[in-house]
Amino acid sequence: MADQDELQHAKELAARTAELAERSNRVFRQFLERQEEDVFQIPDPKVVSNAFAEFAQHLLANPEHLVDAQIAYWKDMGQLWEDYMRRMLGEEVPPLAAPAPDDRRFKDDAWSEDLVFDYIKQSYLVTANWIHNTVANVEDIDPALRNKVAFFTRQYVDALAPSNFAATNPVVLRRAAETKGESLYHGLRRLLVDLERGKGELKISMTNEAAFTVGENIATSPGSVVFENELMQLIQYAPLTETVQRRPLLIVPPWINKFYILDLKPKNSFIRYAVEQGFTVFVISWVNPSAELAHKSFEDYLKEGPLAAIDAVERQTGEAELNVIGYCLGGTLTACLLAYEAAKGRDRIKAATFFTTMLDFSEPGDLAVFIDDEQLALLDQHMKKKGYLESRHMQQVFNLMRANDLIWSFVVSNYLMGREPMAFDLLYWNADSTAMPYMMHSFYLRNMYQKNLLAQPGGITLDGVPIDLGAIGLPAYFLSTKEDHIAPWLATFKGSRLLKGPVRFVLGGSGHIAGVINPADSGKYGYWTGTSRTKDAERWFEKADRHEGSWWPDWHAWLSRHGGGEVPARDPKDGPLPVIEPAPGRYVKARSAE
Repeated sequence: MADQDELQHAKELAARTAELAERSNRVFRQFLERQEEDVFQIPDPKVVSNAFAEFAQHLLANPEHLVDAQIAYWKDMGQLWEDYMRRMLGEEVPPLAAPAPDDRRFKDDAWSEDLVFDYIKQSYLVTANWIHNTVANVEDIDPALRNKVAFFTRQYVDALAPSNFAATNPVVLRRAAETKGESLYHGLRRLLVDLERGKGELKISMTNEAAFTVGENIATSPGSVVFENELMQLIQYAPLTETVQRRPLLIVPPWINKFYILDLKPKNSFIRYAVEQGFTVFVISWVNPSAELAHKSFEDYLKEGPLAAIDAVERQTGEAELNVIGYCLGGTLTACLLAYEAAKGRDRIKAATFFTTMLDFSEPGDLAVFIDDEQLALLDQHMKKKGYLESRHMQQVFNLMRANDLIWSFVVSNYLMGREPMAFDLLYWNADSTAMPYMMHSFYLRNMYQKNLLAQPGGITLDGVPIDLGAIGLPAYFLSTKEDHIAPWLATFKGSRLLKGPVRFVLGGSGHIAGVINPADSGKYGYWTGTSRTKDAERWFEKADRHEGSWWPDWHAWLSRHGGGEVPARDPKDGPLPVIEPAPGRYVKARSAE
């Protein structure tokens, strides 16, 4: 009877697999159709191949180094085989190559306890180290070329990890056996669904998107939209205290993602925390632009963004003074705002906070791989034709920078293990990205990332005003994060030293998002503070004091000293500006068309 049940199960699985095969054919035809189109890609395959071709010339210029590296590699592989045979005979042998402590690909015990899979794992690690070291040790090579080749080499090496293939991943094989092949079937079905969503291009599902609705179970802090223009809506949040700080607080988020990373849910909402501490909080909610806004420039984002918001805040509250927060790209714009205000002789902003903000772009980390004349020319050509940069391209760049976490872990979980993506609010936000208008994005990449003109006094001019960060004399709180791969803290530290006013530099644990969205009662990550005015980041860190838990209370204590005293709480419905609609507004709900 059991044999008949297993036979019936096998027949049903075969029938379902045949149906998936037909869907696979349709997806493959869609893929072929895409190849016939002029499809813009980041990174461009020609750029990558040109980089490796130039690198190969340098590599072959010193063949003796390559031979030495090859001999060392084969020596390690020979030693690995000897260790394997000794373990087969029952000896205890320390590993020749071990994964990094934070490498989650090989956490399962089978990778170490099963001799075959341990050998596969160590073979991969030995080979990966040899490849990376070969790239790093080539002499007389331009650093930009080395970094580019090293980055794309890492993508290649990560992709070929044995954990990414069913036949060489013991966890996948174990689950397939336990589910009688159902896990592989469900994984293939999910792969096809994601390929169909991308019309032949793989769009990995990182979370259960049906589990979230903006304004219903995320971005739910009560408030009202009290002002809007083509580029943004201004949200004022309802008070949660009887009195508030006299100076309102304006938050300028990045427009490369949506503002509700600061308001995912009540327990980790920075916006709610700030309101609970007695601040009248205003937040800019940027538009998700279409081709109609292709002409909007970085200057327009300044004028129609924080400058327009400041005027609206003053009309709404009657206060001529306020404090500001800028996050990431929003922080870069906020620095331009402060320099602009200083040049105009205005003193409306009394204190500024920067979250993971680049001001000096001389050391931008892995993003530099995508910023050169060849790639920017291709990008300009595409954006000029399209009117904007589609949201998926920037998302792909950020995912590549942490490929094992943001690409391959989902490949394994979704497609090899056949698991349903979890309902994770942060990953929902990550997938809900925005487009970039042509004129703005081109200006930003060329003048800041490529030429680093913002760090030079008068290097860029906005609305006829030369921007000089050295003219910013107000108190500033600079929050960076130790593991940030988008805004490396060594670079953000360097930028913080461009301001002439008193700067409190704080280094949080974790990365670009988790290090910022670290609730006051979480007890996680910790943070460092220091009083040294040195321009050397490493020296600052050596003398810094470490604190447990979240940096949020430290920031609250700092900003409260610049709050201007207490006044009765302000409800957005009581102000002179008419309420347009409830928070979070319709701008943030618009999803990218692609």
